[in-house]
Amino acid sequence: MANVLIVEDEKAISDLILMNLRLVGHEGRQVFDGNEVSEVLREFQPDLVLLDVMLPYKDGFSLMEQKIFDGIPVIFLTAKDSVIDKVKGLKLGADDYIVKPFETVELLARVEAVLRRAKPTERYISIDNVSIHFDKREVTLNNKTVDLTNREFELLEVLINNRNIALSRDKLLDLAWGYDYFGDTRTVDVHITKLRKKLEFENRIKTIFKLGYRLEV
Repeated sequence: MANVLIVEDEKAISDLILMNLRLVGHEGRQVFDGNEVSEVLREFQPDLVLLDVMLPYKDGFSLMEQKIFDGIPVIFLTAKDSVIDKVKGLKLGADDYIVKPFETVELLARVEAVLRRAKPTERYISIDNVSIHFDKREVTLNNKTVDLTNREFELLEVLINNRNIALSRDKLLDLAWGYDYFGDTRTVDVHITKLRKKLEFENRIKTIFKLGYRLEV
């Protein structure tokens, strides 16, 4: 997985981001002001930078103008929500721009998207006796192919991308199939039941009371 540099002066937000990145398999390094960044980059080579704009001593826009992240993809995470600021951030070379407050699942999805563009490699994961090749859309259990419908595979991919994070049925429905999908949250329950049985994930996909589900890895 990826090494992520978190440049954020609010420790509570930085700690929350780091915790969620680790839950899905990434590692991170925290920096709390603009002056620290250059020093940290001498010893830590990130695959991605999450960069706040409003930082002590040296703001995020200034850091981008100095090109100290040259060759490293950057996602701005900031409360500055004007179109002018978004355009400025993107013109300075940022790969994405996320406005605070944001949902964890949105951040993780944007991180995965930027990493895929920056380092296009085959996406693969193994859990117990199950192997998933995302790009090939192939799933095996004990080296035998498991036939999943498109809907089942899409739901499985969402669960894996957000592993160890509890997701509501509404959120799973939205992330897997979009709100324009003709169905309701009971559809999620049906597909979860099928995934548990086909993949022998009865002890992996946990039901979260009155909320939804979590894939524990």
